[in-house]
Amino acid sequence: MLDKNDENSSEVEKTAKEQINDTTQEVVEKENVEEALEETKESEVTEGGNAEEAVNEIEKSVAEKAEKEDGNEEVEELDYSTKSLEELVSELSKVLAGNPVQKIKSQVDGIKNAFNQKFGALLAEKKEAFLAEGGNSIDFQFSSPIKSEYNKLLTDYKKQRDAYYSNLEKQLKENLEKRIKVIEDLKRLIEEADTSTMYKNFRELQDVWRSIGPVSKTRYNDTWKTYHHHVERFYDLLHLSNDFRDLDFKHNLEEKLKIIEKAKALANESDINYASNELQELHRAWKEDVGPVSKEMREEIWHKFSEATKKIHDNRHEHYKELRSKYQEIIDKKLEVIAVIDAYDTSKNKTHNDWQKSIKDIEELRQQYFNLGKLPYAKSEEIWKKFKAATKKFNASKNIFYKEEKGSQQDNLKRKIALIEIAESLKDSEDWETATNTLKKVQSDWKEIGHVPRKFSDDIWKRFKAACNHYFDRFHQQKNAVSKEQQEVVEAKKEFLEALKLQENPTKDIVIEAINKWKELGKLPRNARHVDGKFNKQIDRMLSTLDIDKDEISMLKFTNVVDLYLEDNDVRKLDSEQMFVRKKIDEVVREIQQLENNLGFFSNAKDDNPLVINVKNRVNEFKHDLSIWKQKLSYLKKLDY
Repeated sequence: MLDKNDENSSEVEKTAKEQINDTTQEVVEKENVEEALEETKESEVTEGGNAEEAVNEIEKSVAEKAEKEDGNEEVEELDYSTKSLEELVSELSKVLAGNPVQKIKSQVDGIKNAFNQKFGALLAEKKEAFLAEGGNSIDFQFSSPIKSEYNKLLTDYKKQRDAYYSNLEKQLKENLEKRIKVIEDLKRLIEEADTSTMYKNFRELQDVWRSIGPVSKTRYNDTWKTYHHHVERFYDLLHLSNDFRDLDFKHNLEEKLKIIEKAKALANESDINYASNELQELHRAWKEDVGPVSKEMREEIWHKFSEATKKIHDNRHEHYKELRSKYQEIIDKKLEVIAVIDAYDTSKNKTHNDWQKSIKDIEELRQQYFNLGKLPYAKSEEIWKKFKAATKKFNASKNIFYKEEKGSQQDNLKRKIALIEIAESLKDSEDWETATNTLKKVQSDWKEIGHVPRKFSDDIWKRFKAACNHYFDRFHQQKNAVSKEQQEVVEAKKEFLEALKLQENPTKDIVIEAINKWKELGKLPRNARHVDGKFNKQIDRMLSTLDIDKDEISMLKFTNVVDLYLEDNDVRKLDSEQMFVRKKIDEVVREIQQLENNLGFFSNAKDDNPLVINVKNRVNEFKHDLSIWKQKLSYLKKLDY
């Protein structure tokens, strides 16, 4: 204990001198909560423990804190998982430029983890594409300017960090040597005992001691105890300046009583971390800023301070004991989620849609795992390994399926290329009946073939579409010779169209009757199809005046146009319309998925949050649109063409 000075002073000094040449212990950075939990676990000081154990633990913390001259408060770490590679590199550059190197470890680690994960995924994608094109795995190489910039920044960080800790080690050694010199000078002052100058010289040595910077945490307490031992020796041997001595003793007693009162008040502080930090500062002040008291008061005053220290220590111990219990609850719940992922059955997955559903299920479980809360690194490492093992098991099965799927996509590619060659061989044929039937069969077969590799999809579709369009354009051109009967249909429809323009205040029944009448008048020749367009505009005009549901109007317009295509047996336009509807369905589905994913980021927001309300309204609007597009697709599928 600090006030027990009966140990052999020369032995203490010898120990301090021997330690000067040792290598200063590396400064270890830990998260505050994890550090406190570990210390609490090591000490296991209960309410029934003694004050000396509590004081020893605080003294250890004071020594560690003294070593870190600038403190080790970390810059706040952000969520980097949603950032792109470019954004991560930019963020790393900002962190390095705007913060002391000793305070950014957690931020740099967070950026490193996010970058490595995203770049690893990119690398795997590039390698997969390289192998799909027939490349050999051993020949694969990939370089990226963003990776080079990232490596340069990381190298700069490591150089700055190493330079900082090298300089810190040097400074700690120099400060230790200075403190040892003060101790030697103080010892010499006592031995010489020059009453005319000793008190003045003693004050000067005290000022020098206080001006010296931090020393290694492993040397701090030893050097201080040695110094304090000789300070008390000085006061005990100071006979000719009793007035000065007594005045110092009185002042120091008053200051130490103030420190004790502050320590007692901290026992009622609800913020445990604040109380612990303040207690460390009080112990530092007790040691560094306030001198000794009279010999008869030393034991008593130290006992009071030790008891106040113990109360705060007990509070801290109980707090982290409860915290460990809370972490255990999180661990148990995370293990339950891991068990579900590990037991997830994929044996019945036979199609792409089956796997997409499973991927969605696993993603929901992953989010559930992360939403359970964070754990200190020491407690989370083992859990994280189990979590990665479980997800790796699922991903391995998924990768096997899609590897086999890619093999079938290559077969599909060969089959579609064969159909393209047939279509291209018939595109200039004059055997209209045979070629038409063959190309319709080719188009039907095309629809039945599954997916091809994405990088070939657009090219082969353009080739196939160009060949089919070329033929059917020629086919329809040769049918454009207008007969007398067809001309009568044109005139009748033009006359009906003029009458329709004069129609005022139409009803729904009048509109439907007009559509049916238009069909009854007959089929227009190809060179007069523009008349159908004019009719559609009139129908749109009449529908716009009706007081009926806009969805019903939309379907009436759609069915009117599609029925005209069917009447003309225009397979190309019908196919194009169906492709357009499917495309719109895909777009709406993606929009809904994106918005619902965005809602996940507002899981803690209240339901009346304007932003949340806006997103939910947009989701509902898109879902309504999706139902209309699905009705249109259903209508198209029922047509016989």
